[in-house]
Amino acid sequence: MSFLDTVLQPPSYGWQDSNGDLVKPSPKQIFGEFFSRLNVFKDKKNWLSFLCWFTVLALVPFFFLFLFKYLSVKTLLAAFFYSMIVMGTHGTIWHHRYCTHNAYQFRNKFWRFFTQNLTLKIIPEEIYAVSHHVHHAKSDTPGDPYNAQGGFLYCFLADVNHQPINKNLSEKDYAKCVNLMKHIGVSVNTYEQYQKWGSLAKPLNTIVGIILNWSFWFGAFYLIGGIPLAVALFAAAGFWAVGVRTFNYEGHGKGEDKRREGVDYNRDDMSINQIWPGIVAGEWHNNHHLYPKSARSGFKPYQVDSAWYYIKFMHTIGAVSTYHDSKKQFYKDYLKAHATEKEATVAELRVPKATTLVAERI
Repeated sequence: MSFLDTVLQPPSYGWQDSNGDLVKPSPKQIFGEFFSRLNVFKDKKNWLSFLCWFTVLALVPFFFLFLFKYLSVKTLLAAFFYSMIVMGTHGTIWHHRYCTHNAYQFRNKFWRFFTQNLTLKIIPEEIYAVSHHVHHAKSDTPGDPYNAQGGFLYCFLADVNHQPINKNLSEKDYAKCVNLMKHIGVSVNTYEQYQKWGSLAKPLNTIVGIILNWSFWFGAFYLIGGIPLAVALFAAAGFWAVGVRTFNYEGHGKGEDKRREGVDYNRDDMSINQIWPGIVAGEWHNNHHLYPKSARSGFKPYQVDSAWYYIKFMHTIGAVSTYHDSKKQFYKDYLKAHATEKEATVAELRVPKATTLVAERI
């Protein structure tokens, strides 16, 4: 078995059955797995999974304060913009294109740190990046940590049930995990520490990093717009943290083939380009699966790509040293090839007509 076959901790219900087909667990099985993996009293190696949802729960009071005390037209617009565009775009810029695919490189550590902390820190890089490599290798097949064919809950609770790294990796495989994360700058455990905590990330460093990040942003929001703005944007971050967990279910057609001719060119999996995620976060998902290492996924003129605009701007000012852009390759491989095929088909349809006219004259 390859490294990506075993790098993630398999759920108790397994990835596939004896016939090699995807195991589709019942809601009871999914929730059972979820609460079992959140139990830090049973196993302290569950700490990172617990932290993922603890941060979400910590934002719930802000959400209710926002709704019942600080809701106004201004705070609603601010919350909408921060949740949908700022948080969404940052997720694409940082977790997706940099942490996982290394689609661009920073000039130095300062700009990396700057980009990493542009928004509230909620999703641990380890949970996202390692599992996303597996997602690309096994898209819509057993072993895909958020396989849409498993259903909504299968994807929604994947950060706990399917995305954590295996707690029993060999030293060699753990080193491979570390290698996947080395460009991110996250301080990682030694192999001996990993055996104790079951994670790449160090608990203390991770928790302190979140506290400092949240403290900075609450203070910044307060200075800009007082308590109402700070509460509204923290509530917005919580809304995004829940909503983003639905993306891969939607982005892979809810387990059905919803790819459209002339829109979704990748035919190796069920990923689709969606207007809303594309516009607000630069996530044209089918394009991304075509060229996962590209810093741009909005290739066509109407495909707004806010994440790419940030990366390009950072390159312009010297903060990003290099990047991959597959737009030209996309046009060469798909649009020009498609046009050539269409012209050839039209020519073939015309030949019989010409032959018939000659035959009639004879």
